[in-house]
Amino acid sequence: MRRRPVVVTVVVILVVLSGLSNTLLGIAVLLSRYQVPDADVLPVSLIGAAVILFGLLTLAVAAAVGRGSRLARLLLTIYLAVQLVLHAVTAATTDWDWAVFAQAAVEVLLLVALWAPPGSRHFADR
Repeated sequence: MRRRPVVVTVVVILVVLSGLSNTLLGIAVLLSRYQVPDADVLPVSLIGAAVILFGLLTLAVAAAVGRGSRLARLLLTIYLAVQLVLHAVTAATTDWDWAVFAQAAVEVLLLVALWAPPGSRHFADR
């Protein structure tokens, strides 16, 4: 059994941290619905719930990514792409710009680390 590369271990740690921070950011966005006009309460609530959901889904695939699952890498890529879109919508509709941009930067780095060598070789060898 081959050892996983250090970059994949770092990705797993960052995926867990990203999932937790996305969940917390989604809770904060969800709670910010009390500070928006009445017409924006539903969209902000839905965006917050979606950010929470995809944060938890990201957290759920972290262990499988560490084991080298190709399906988990694909799912994580899809989840991170959806989260990037959600972050863009969140930045446009709420005042959470700094947190959203920091989270988006981490997610782009995660995608690069997952698909660039040596991380990609770990998944190809399985």
